[in-house]
Amino acid sequence: MSRRGLKSFLSLIFMGLFMGVIVSCGSEANSTVSATDKVEMVTVTDQNGTVEVKKDPKVIVTFDYGVLDILDSMGIEIAGLPKESLPNRFSSKYSDEKYVDLGGLKEPDFESINALKPDLIIISGRQADMYDKFSEIAPTLLLSIDGGKYMEDFKRNVETLSTIFGNQEIQSKKLEEIDNKIKEINDFVTANQLNALTIMVNEGALSTYGVGSRYGLIYNELGFKPVDESIEISTHGQQISFEYIVDKNPDYIFVIDRGAALGNEGTAQSILDNDLIKSTDAYKNGRILYMDSQSWYTIAGGFSSTETMLNDIWDFIKNNPK
Repeated sequence: MSRRGLKSFLSLIFMGLFMGVIVSCGSEANSTVSATDKVEMVTVTDQNGTVEVKKDPKVIVTFDYGVLDILDSMGIEIAGLPKESLPNRFSSKYSDEKYVDLGGLKEPDFESINALKPDLIIISGRQADMYDKFSEIAPTLLLSIDGGKYMEDFKRNVETLSTIFGNQEIQSKKLEEIDNKIKEINDFVTANQLNALTIMVNEGALSTYGVGSRYGLIYNELGFKPVDESIEISTHGQQISFEYIVDKNPDYIFVIDRGAALGNEGTAQSILDNDLIKSTDAYKNGRILYMDSQSWYTIAGGFSSTETMLNDIWDFIKNNPK
């Protein structure tokens, strides 16, 4: 082969190698674009407004047990949660070590959260003042429940989670069933003009909650008349005495035991076992309901918790009518 022929031959080889490199790089670039294109973002609404998050995020952290209840019913797996006050109904599943313990509801373990590299963090009112700190780690949703507008917030939270994870039709059907149960209870309550007093027992202390409180569902959606229209709206309720309960003498007394709600031994029944309470019409007629405290206090805003709350009251008032 002549020198000119050899040079042409080598030029063709180098040109082929060069084109191969270009094609290879182009394939890698296209692969990167394709991978990026697969990340779908959705805009959802939380308590603070609108937030952009990944569609179907894989690594999820929640600090709200009501939200955990919804995610669990949707079959959505989470990566971590606070286990310090884990409700009984979740303990058998979420005590497992594969779910990372992220501290307490009011004392998050931010180092452990950061180590998970979450795609989505969900918090509620107990962590609202730490929102910015959570947001530094990952997109954060504030999905709390205001008892004064329980169903409005509950439906918003379900819609938000359904937009992120899908299955809107299934969740809408569940909400419809809950709405139907509320109407059934409300029809019965209003037809019989029932009133009620909602109290919390915290060891030896008593407090009551009215229309705009965290337990406003009882009055706003279920239709019970508050036995006291002037109850102050407070996170911890209005402090009351046994004499106050006797003076108001409600048709029904609904009791939340804070100790039981936190997984400790309940004290409400022993505290209310006294002559003053026994003098009320509610006691004499068997109309004091010791409610599922964890559903009302720590898991409010979930599917199974809301169903428990409604079914407990409905079964009780049907079996213990005025």
